[in-house]
Amino acid sequence: MSNDTERPKNLSVNILPSEGYVVEIDGKFKSEYGTSEEALKAALELKKKYPQIQVKMYDAKERTRTPVELSD
Repeated sequence: MSNDTERPKNLSVNILPSEGYVVEIDGKFKSEYGTSEEALKAALELKKKYPQIQVKMYDAKERTRTPVELSD
């Protein structure tokens, strides 16, 4: 089975990423992406599938978190 898309990198516990964008679920870093677009796409897919979870996108360079919400 071949997959052309690269899987997101899973993060180690207790290590704050220094580059890229990370999807954070309920306060825990889950997967790292190279671009904000990739991270946002993954975050929105998770939020659509599980609307009850809290999803944020972490920008490692700027050290900022942005909540991800579904638009009405």
